[in-house]
Amino acid sequence: MRSKATAFPYLIWMVIFIVVPLALVAYYAVTTPEGTFTIDYISQVGEYTPVLVRSVWLAFIATVICLLIAYPLAFIISRHNGNGQRTMIMLIMLPMWMNFLLRTYAWMTILEKNGLINRMLGYFGIGPLEMINTQGAVVLGMVYNYLPFMILPLYSVMTKIPDSVIEAAQDLGANASKILMRVLIPMTVPGISTGIIMVFVPSVSTFIISRMLGGGGNLLIGDLIDLQFLGNAYNPNLGAAIALVLMVLILLCMSITNQFGDEEKGDLLK
Repeated sequence: MRSKATAFPYLIWMVIFIVVPLALVAYYAVTTPEGTFTIDYISQVGEYTPVLVRSVWLAFIATVICLLIAYPLAFIISRHNGNGQRTMIMLIMLPMWMNFLLRTYAWMTILEKNGLINRMLGYFGIGPLEMINTQGAVVLGMVYNYLPFMILPLYSVMTKIPDSVIEAAQDLGANASKILMRVLIPMTVPGISTGIIMVFVPSVSTFIISRMLGGGGNLLIGDLIDLQFLGNAYNPNLGAAIALVLMVLILLCMSITNQFGDEEKGDLLK
């Protein structure tokens, strides 16, 4: 009874800031400005399929890159002693203490034609290279901003793996690749699935990164929703419909990821 009373404020918070906003999005997505029911706005979302596909593709690439970088880095951190782990985690989180927009602005100044990279390449007679306002710049911004969200869940899982497990696999003749595929990856599936969700979800819905680093030629679904609510083509009903479709897509991806994780954990218990 006491636990229920303690959870009551959180339930109120969830209703006000999660359930009610989601219900409003769903309501605006299936109604006209006059309040009558319609599915026209849902059907119009199909016109923006290329934008949606581009958003999912770039978010997928950023998630894969984050996983490839974060996995060995998280393992290295988890094998250090307590002070070493705390220091390396602090260094990873240090950029997160800076405002998100400032971090993205910094990459704009680095990647632009007169930026730091092109000036350095100019000393060797190379460039200037077109790095800003490209899909590569958008992916770079996603990886830079969301990489800690992949490292932390992997690190939290890997710290629970004792060195004796790895040493036992080595004693049984397993090489590095077999230890990775048959020991580490199966034991870190929960961290992998959590990291994928924490990186993919904000990446697929981002609009600041694509606007600042991608320019007008790399419009993502987040930019499209933002334009419907705050742009000159003000149409909150269409924006809500696009957001609703995006939420369904994200929930589908999350369910697939969780299902994969449950199957892996089930295999380990057999």
